[in-house]
Amino acid sequence: MELTVLLVTLAVLLIIGVPVAFALGAASLVTFLLLDIPLVVPFQRMAAGMNIFALMAIPFFIFAGDLMHRAGIAERLIRVADAALGRTRGGLGQVTVGSSMLFGAVSGSAIASVSAIGSALGPMMREKGYDGDYVVNVSATSAITGLLIPPSHNMIIYAAAASVSVSIADLFVAGIVPGILAGLLLMIAAYIVAVRRGYPRGQFPGVRVFLIAFAAAVPGLLAALIIVLGILFGVFTATESSAIAVVYTIVVALFVYRSLTWERFVQATTAAVRTTAMVMIVIGTAAAFGWLLAILQVPEQLASLLKSISEDPLVLLLLINLALLILGTFMDMAPLIMITTPIFLPLAIQLGMNPVQFGIMLILNLGIGLVTPPVGSVLFVGCAIGRIPIERSVRTIWPFYLALLVALGLVAYVPQVSLWLPGLVSGQ
Repeated sequence: MELTVLLVTLAVLLIIGVPVAFALGAASLVTFLLLDIPLVVPFQRMAAGMNIFALMAIPFFIFAGDLMHRAGIAERLIRVADAALGRTRGGLGQVTVGSSMLFGAVSGSAIASVSAIGSALGPMMREKGYDGDYVVNVSATSAITGLLIPPSHNMIIYAAAASVSVSIADLFVAGIVPGILAGLLLMIAAYIVAVRRGYPRGQFPGVRVFLIAFAAAVPGLLAALIIVLGILFGVFTATESSAIAVVYTIVVALFVYRSLTWERFVQATTAAVRTTAMVMIVIGTAAAFGWLLAILQVPEQLASLLKSISEDPLVLLLLINLALLILGTFMDMAPLIMITTPIFLPLAIQLGMNPVQFGIMLILNLGIGLVTPPVGSVLFVGCAIGRIPIERSVRTIWPFYLALLVALGLVAYVPQVSLWLPGLVSGQ
C-alpha cells in the first residue's frame, strides 16, 4: 500500500510537470504521513543526504566547467580535433566527437559539452552542407563521453550513494577507457552516416598547424591531468582537487588565454550557484525517497522478482540494464543515481560485479537516458541549439544509440573494460 502511494504520487507529479526535486519531496512526504513517521524524519534524511563531505566537490567541478566554457577553452579544443580528424569523410562529425571527448575531460558536464561544442561547430557544419539532424545527433550523443572521462561529479554522487565504500580515484580512472571506447564507436557511427549521406571530406592542415593548435589547448587540457594525477598520487583528495580545478581554470583563463572578463566570471558564478542548488536539493529529496525505499524493502523485493524470472547472472544483468535504460528516459541523472544505486548495487555485487564497474555501467546507462525522450535533457538542449524539432532528431539518431549500446554492453559484460586501468595504476 505505502509503496504504491509513493510510486504513484511520484509518477503523477512528474507527468503533470512538477520539477523532479519537488516531486520526490512531495511523494516522500505523503508516504511519511501514511506511515505515521514524525515529520522531522524526512528533513533529517534530506539533511543527511546532502551533509556528505565528498559532495563539496560538486559545486567546484560545476563552477570549473562553466568557467572553461565561458573562457573559450572549447574553441581551442575544437581546433585541435579539427586539425587531427577533419580530413576524413564527414570530418566535422569526427571533430565534434573528438572535441566533446576533450571538453568532457575538462568540464565533466554533458550539458556544458553539447552547449559549447554544438554552438561552436553547428553553424560551421551547416555551412558545409551537413544536415541539422546529423549535427544535433553527433553533438548530443558525444556529450555523454564527458560523463565518463574524468573529472565527473556524477561519479562523486555515485560514491556517496553506494552502500559500500567506493574509491572516487578508482572511479575517475575507470571511466577513461569506457569514455574513449564510447567516443571511438560514435566516430564510427558518424563516419558511416556521413558516407551514406555524401558529406564532404576535409583537408589535413599540416603538422605545423596541428602542433600550434595543440600547444594552445595544452593549458586547458592540463586541468584534467592535474586532477587525476594529483588524486592518484595522493597529493590531494577528490574534494580538494575540485577547488584546485577552479583556481587553475581562473589562472589559465586570466593570464594564459586572457579571455575571462568580469562579466563572464559573474555569469559563470551565477550559473554554478543555480546548478549546484538544483543538484543538491535533488540529492536531498532523493535521499529521503531512497530511505523510504529501503524501509519498504524495495531492494529485497526487486531482487526476488528478478531472480524469479531467471537465475542466470547474464540475464539478470541484462534486466538491470533494461530497467536503468527505461528509468533514465523519465528522470534526470542525479536523482536516479541516488535512488537506483542502493537498489541495484547490492544485487550486482551478488552477481559478482565490482562496485567500480557497476558505477561506470550505471553512469553510461543513465547517460544514454539524457539523449532519449521523453526527458532527454541533453538532446533537448542540442535540438534547441541546432534549431530543429526533436522529432526530426529522434528519427535518425538510432546509429548513435547503437554505438552507445555497444559500449554499454562491453562495459557491463567485459569487466576489464573498466577495471583494467585502475588495476594497472594500483599494481593489482
